[in-house]
Amino acid sequence: MNNLIQKYNIPGPRYTSYPTVPFWDKEGIALSDWKKSTQQSFNESNDSEGISLYIHLPFCESLCTFCACHKKITKRHTVEEPYIDTVLKEWGLYCDMLENRPKIKEIHLGGGTPTFFSSENLKKLIHGVFKRADRFTQFEFSYEGHPNHTTKEQLQTLYDLGSRRNSFGIQDYDPVVQKAIHRVQSFEQVKKINDWSREIGYESISHDLIFGLPFQTEESIRKTIKNTIELKPDRIAYYSYAHVPWIKGVGQRGFNDSDLPKDTVKRHLYELGKQLFFENGYVEIGMDHFALPTDSLYKSMINKKVHRNFMGYTAGKTKLMIGLGMSSISDSWYGFAQNEKSVETYTKKVNQGILPIFRGHLLTDLDLVIRKHILDLMCNLETKWNDKIPQQTKNKILIRLQEIINDDLIEVTNQGIVVKEEGRMFIRNICMAFDLRLIENKPETRIFSMTI
Repeated sequence: MNNLIQKYNIPGPRYTSYPTVPFWDKEGIALSDWKKSTQQSFNESNDSEGISLYIHLPFCESLCTFCACHKKITKRHTVEEPYIDTVLKEWGLYCDMLENRPKIKEIHLGGGTPTFFSSENLKKLIHGVFKRADRFTQFEFSYEGHPNHTTKEQLQTLYDLGSRRNSFGIQDYDPVVQKAIHRVQSFEQVKKINDWSREIGYESISHDLIFGLPFQTEESIRKTIKNTIELKPDRIAYYSYAHVPWIKGVGQRGFNDSDLPKDTVKRHLYELGKQLFFENGYVEIGMDHFALPTDSLYKSMINKKVHRNFMGYTAGKTKLMIGLGMSSISDSWYGFAQNEKSVETYTKKVNQGILPIFRGHLLTDLDLVIRKHILDLMCNLETKWNDKIPQQTKNKILIRLQEIINDDLIEVTNQGIVVKEEGRMFIRNICMAFDLRLIENKPETRIFSMTI
C-alpha cells in the first residue's frame, strides 16, 4: 500500500465541481447566458425541489495560516451592516429576474466566520432573504461557527431563525499545532459551544478536523480525536490539509514545508483517525466525511442521495444553488458563476445594479455527462455507463484507468465502475481519468493540492 500511496500521491482536484475552476472557459460566461441558465434551472426545479442559497460571510478577526478560503481580516464590526445590506441587494437582483417567488430548501452560511456577525445582523440577513422568498418543505438551514467567536445568544438566534445544524472548525487540539496554524482554542471552549448547541436543541452538530497540519504526530491526532469523540458530534469532516501557498500567498506560509507530515506518514494519520471513528460508531461517507447512523448524511448515503458541491458533501441537492456575497460560487447545473473576490469590487457592482460575477463557465453537453460520472464516483463510489457518453470518450477513459484496474482498486464491468474499499483513498485519481479538460489542458504549473 505504501508503494501505491507514493505512486498516486500527485497534484489533483478535489472535485467539488466539474469542470474544476481552473478549467472553466477562459472567456468566462456572458452575464446574459448566466441569467438564462439560472432562469432555466429555476423554472425546472423551484416548485419540485426548491433552491439552495450559499451566503458567504467573509470576515475573520484573525488569520488562520492553514486557511485557503476567501476572507477579509478585520476587528472592525462596523463592516457587518453595510455588507449585509449589499448581500440583500444582490439577492434582490436575483429575485427580480426570476418569474416566481423562490422556495428555499437550503441555506448555508459559510466564511470567513459567520459568527463574526452579531445576532441582530444575522436576524436582519435571514429576515431580509425571506421578504422575497418562502420556505420549501423540509427546509434546512446550517452555518459554520468559530468556537472562540460564537455566543449562546448567536446559537439561540440562529436556532430561532430555523437552523437545526451547525458546524465548528476545530482542526486540532494540540497546542503546538494550534500555535503553528494560528488557531488557538481550548477543548473547554469547544465543549461549552457544543453543550450549548445540544441544550438549545440542534439536531446535527459537525466538527471539522484536518490531518496533515504542521507538527502533527500520531500521538497528537489520537488526543484530538479522543477529545472529539468525547463530545460525540453527529458528523465529522476529516479533511486533508491542502497546502497551496503558491495560490494563497502569505496566509499559508506560517510554517515551513519540512514541518508537514507527508505521503505515507500523512496517510497514516488519516487511517488512524478512520479506525478511531469506526470504533466509536461513525460511518465513512465519500472520501473525508464521517457520520453517526442517526444523522441525515448517513441516511442520505444509504438512499444514494448524497450530493457534493463547493461546500463538500451534503445530505441533498437542488438543481439551482445561488451564491451570495463576495467570492461566492453559484451553480445552475448548466453553468457556474463566481462573484468578485474583493468586498470593494463586489459592493461596487451590486450598488450599480449588476450581478457581481467576474468569471464562470457554461457547461457543454459533454461536460454535463462527465460531471454526472464524477459526482456519482465522489458520492456513491460507483458510476454506471449510459448511452450519453460517446464510445470514443469511454474508451479513452478506460485506457486512462488501466493502471488503476491493474492495481485492483476498481471493478469495471459492462454496466459501470465500482470503487473497491482499497481504492477509496484514490478516488480523486480515479475521477481524474474522467476529467477531459484536465487531460486536454494539462497545467504547466502546479495548481492543485496533493491527492492523498
